[in-house]
Amino acid sequence: MHTRVFNRWVIAAAAVVMQVALGAVYAWSVFRTPLVKAFHWTIEEVTLAFTIAILTLGFAAFAGGLWMRRVGPRTVAMTGGALYGLGVFLASFSDHGLAVLYLTYGVIGGAGLGLGYIVPIATLVKWFPDKRGFITGVAVGGFGAGALITAPLATRLIIQTGVLHTFATLGAAYFVLVVCAGWFMVNPPADYQVKGVIAASSQSARASREYTLGEALRTWQWYALWVMLFLNVCAGISIISQAAPMAQEITGATVAAAAAMVGIISIGNGAGRFLWAWLSDFIGRRWVFVCLFLIQAVIFFLLTSVTSYKLFTLLAFIVLLCYGGGFGTMPAFAADYFGEKDVGSIYGLMLTAWGFGSAAGPLLIATIRERSGRYTEALSIIAGIMLVSAIVPLIVRPPATERGGPVAVPHPAPLH
Repeated sequence: MHTRVFNRWVIAAAAVVMQVALGAVYAWSVFRTPLVKAFHWTIEEVTLAFTIAILTLGFAAFAGGLWMRRVGPRTVAMTGGALYGLGVFLASFSDHGLAVLYLTYGVIGGAGLGLGYIVPIATLVKWFPDKRGFITGVAVGGFGAGALITAPLATRLIIQTGVLHTFATLGAAYFVLVVCAGWFMVNPPADYQVKGVIAASSQSARASREYTLGEALRTWQWYALWVMLFLNVCAGISIISQAAPMAQEITGATVAAAAAMVGIISIGNGAGRFLWAWLSDFIGRRWVFVCLFLIQAVIFFLLTSVTSYKLFTLLAFIVLLCYGGGFGTMPAFAADYFGEKDVGSIYGLMLTAWGFGSAAGPLLIATIRERSGRYTEALSIIAGIMLVSAIVPLIVRPPATERGGPVAVPHPAPLH
């Protein structure tokens, strides 16, 4: 038993390494201006590479969840690492045209992101049935923190070696890190148990049965969770996609200060994934999402009148806390409602909300900004959307069992 407990923490550590490397995708904004200047592309054309990567991620995560059922998590994780590293490395040949950037960074890299992202989540909920929210928060927290490490490193490399050489260097590093960490991704033994979970199961509410992907898709709850994730992504990604130029326009920040802000708010993305997921073990997943939406409604409203760089950074940081909180909490939410056996495919398909939200959020804020000439109107609309969004988690309930009773939502077992 002691060996198994130790091993699960080694797997958790490897998962964090994987997610930090994969989460470097959130540092994309530091590549935007260098690419525009080097090749005279438009901001919209360059941003599309990031959008393609995240959209591809959602569908690749679903494919990875299905594939993992047949070949196990290790193969999927290592394949994801290879594709991700290769895609970023090959983006160094983007001087041949935008199509190369879209194919390499967007499609190949995005596919690797999706395959790699779903593995730690689906694997760790099986190793940590006693800490479901906490451990999914730890796993995806690394993803949110990836930009914190990558943004300043990539900025320095771009200045010293150029944007294309930076893609090559980072791609090689990602390949090694994710493939090596992916080797540790294995499922627990069939008879795996954690002390305290069985003894506490009569008092702690647990999922009454395991759902297959097809069964989950026949419940309205799956779609409700998808919508909640989509709405939360739309809000957060609208800030992520426009953070640097928004800070410059609204607060008059310099290019360097705006770039620094991107790194600062990425801390919120990572911290929120852990903090909200951990809190969800105590107050419940539904109430976490109610809080996320209401807090963001207030923050986006406040952003319409802010002029201070420090205050803008603080408010954007809180938005990223909420953005990360959705990703930290939703895997446990899905496991609560549908069981952990097929959570890889069930939550993997749910991650298509990430892809669609990543397209809709930036498009919404950019379109309104272009039409009105300022960000204020867009921020007001997003504030209203967040306020209405709070209704969804208030009405969602666990699926009913065959006998008509509700599926109980699990809470962490007492530690003994």
